Amino acid sequence: MNNIIQANNISKVFRQGKNLIEAVKDVNLSIERASRIAIIGQSGAGKSTLLHILGGLDRPTVGSVLFEKNDLYRLSDRKRTALRNRKIGFVFQFYHLLPEFTVLENVLMPAFINSEAQGTKHELRKRAELLLGRVDLSHRLNHKPREISGGEAQRVAIARALINEPEIIFCDEPTGNLDSRMGDQIYDILYEVSCQRNMSLVIVTHQERQNFDFDKTYVIKDGKLSEKENKVLA
Repeated sequence: MNNIIQANNISKVFRQGKNLIEAVKDVNLSIERASRIAIIGQSGAGKSTLLHILGGLDRPTVGSVLFEKNDLYRLSDRKRTALRNRKIGFVFQFYHLLPEFTVLENVLMPAFINSEAQGTKHELRKRAELLLGRVDLSHRLNHKPREISGGEAQRVAIARALINEPEIIFCDEPTGNLDSRMGDQIYDILYEVSCQRNMSLVIVTHQERQNFDFDKTYVIKDGKLSEKENKVLA
């Protein structure tokens, strides 16, 4: 089995006043290379916390996360940040575009931060333009985030997540702020790109989505993760 990520007995505990809140409870999860995974859960179920742990953004209280057999949380902060920038892409519900930069500059930002990015500035710019063309935004290259719609902003975020040609993309409620038509379009783009690039895709969402084929679908409730038998969903 060719796993890109292996999570072993991970738990995450937060302190809230005098109380301890266990947001993630003893989760074991294998994510195979080039697979498409859905994690479904209601608000407060622990799904975003789990995604942040799997993606190297938040250290678990207990357990380990192996990325291509590297223990993410035994790496130094600098090495973990570098690995995350090179090999992991993120798409969040709230886009996180930098308002002072253009659409094209926002997409290029991770490549400029990545000291190991492949290509000259001209080549990276061409790659960014191609990605924006793929998400039907060639006409928005020089627009600022305030000048584009929510659906367009989310497509910019997808292009940005792809600029370093990651091995896996984590999506946290990627259609949460969009209407159903635009949401379907975003799912179609993510699915098609993951297939074309042989890239793993993990989508965390609060609702199941019909007519989208995931290799595996999981449900998280009260911090506990379980696999659904029905694999055509999310």
